[in-house]
Amino acid sequence: MQTTIEWAQLARAFGLFAVTAVAELLGCYLPMLWLSNKGSAWLLLPAALSLLVFVWLLTLHPAASGRVYATYGAIYIATALGWLWLVDGVTLAWTDMAGVGLALAGAAVIALGHKAA
Repeated sequence: MQTTIEWAQLARAFGLFAVTAVAELLGCYLPMLWLSNKGSAWLLLPAALSLLVFVWLLTLHPAASGRVYATYGAIYIATALGWLWLVDGVTLAWTDMAGVGLALAGAAVIALGHKAA
C-alpha cells in the first residue's frame, strides 16, 4: 500500500512539473514570436500571464531543494523537446529521444533513490 501511495505522489509531482514547464515555455515562446515579427505585441499579455502562472506553480512544488529542481530539469527537457515537435514541427532525432530517456531515468533515480538510502 505504501508503494502505491509513493508512486501516486511521484506521478502527481511529475504532472505538476510538466504543467509548470509548459507555462514556462509558453511565457518565453510568445515574446519570441513578437521579437521575430511573427506576432503582435499583444502576445506579451498572455506571455506575462503564463509566467505569473509559472511562478505560482513553482510554489506548489513539494520543496524548494536541489533534488526537486534537478528532477524538474529533466521534466523540462522532455517538455521542451515535446514542444519542439508539437509546436515547431521539428522531427526529433533518436539522440533527442535517448537524451530525454536518460534525463527522465536520472530524474527517477534522484526522486526515488534518496528513499532507499
